[in-house]
Amino acid sequence: MPVYSRNMLLHGAGILPLVGHDSAFPCPEKTEYTRLPGFCDVHVHLREPGFSYKETIRTGSLAAARGGYTAVCAMPNLDPVPDSPEHLAVEREIIARDACIDVLPYGAITLGEQGRELADLEGMAPYVAAFSDDGRGLQDPGLMREAMERARALGKLIAAHCEDNSLLRGGYIHDGAYAAAHGHRGICSESEWRPIARDLELAAQTGCGYHVCHISTKESLNLIRQAKKDGLDVSCETAPHYLLLDENDLREDGRFKMNPPLRSRADREALLEGICDGSIDCIATDHAPHSAAEKARGLAGSAFGIVGIETAFPLLYTGLVKTGMLSLEALVELLCHKPRKRFGIPLREDDFSLWDLNAETVIDPGDFLSLGRATPFAGQRVFGRCVETVHGGKLVYQNNEQ
Repeated sequence: MPVYSRNMLLHGAGILPLVGHDSAFPCPEKTEYTRLPGFCDVHVHLREPGFSYKETIRTGSLAAARGGYTAVCAMPNLDPVPDSPEHLAVEREIIARDACIDVLPYGAITLGEQGRELADLEGMAPYVAAFSDDGRGLQDPGLMREAMERARALGKLIAAHCEDNSLLRGGYIHDGAYAAAHGHRGICSESEWRPIARDLELAAQTGCGYHVCHISTKESLNLIRQAKKDGLDVSCETAPHYLLLDENDLREDGRFKMNPPLRSRADREALLEGICDGSIDCIATDHAPHSAAEKARGLAGSAFGIVGIETAFPLLYTGLVKTGMLSLEALVELLCHKPRKRFGIPLREDDFSLWDLNAETVIDPGDFLSLGRATPFAGQRVFGRCVETVHGGKLVYQNNEQ
């Protein structure tokens, strides 16, 4: 990755100048910055319309810019659910007004994400990144097959939250050693991998492009790895917390509760292997903000979901690149180029971020631009500070710390 002094970045060095940029960032000229292409997160929850007390398009896109992202795909568990062009228009109007980066909405697979009747896929197709009922697994295989057939005809991906409701049994953390030791109800791994197995068969039958959201188990990875070997048009993502944490890191605190849950150490090690061998296509944050009250009820009572878009790169750079597991170039592929290619999201030359990779900071939720504060990484020391993010040649984020 190219490394420049700030003066070189602002005044030449053979790179695109910052259009309309009027920087007053106070820093010594000797500081070197690394220019990275604008990241793309294909799995975020921006909560608007309907739940703006958790997050808004404005705050969520600003948080993304702080994390070095210039494009995000917003999940459809909203009110109204974007299941028709009319409902989708409500979200699109807010995006046009308030987003500081590219925000591409998902269209729901089913009406109201209720899993009973397909949404107006044809009407929404020109305006959405893909189709998903994220937050809810589609239980009806016949309906999923029909959705895949229609999505394939439209040239759109089905991005699936894979969860078999019949196997949940009231669980809320991984069904493993921590749950057994502390008297918690567990979520078994089969609840994730069994729907993936079903959907891969349907993808093979229909030829639909199929993307699996936030995989967390070794069985899920093995199924996807084999499907790729068999020539299926399948991809998958995992999230930073599944690569860097496992059930051994759990605490009796709602900021450790997400869906799918933190799994076993063996699962985490398998996912790391999948990142290294290319079986996992991209890393998405599943940024899922909630109010403080919703996350203050412990593991059993708190809402599922954590925030992560502001911390993803520093955490992954520290945990994977600094440790020698991945190269910086490979991490950028997972955060930028591969998700953009899979979802057809172009990268402009004037979309990039500048990073001080030598800066060591402490993750402090009180400093977040997101309205959400719940992160299991609070207090962790990381390397990498975003100095600026530029989108479409316009400065959309600047860090004014010395």
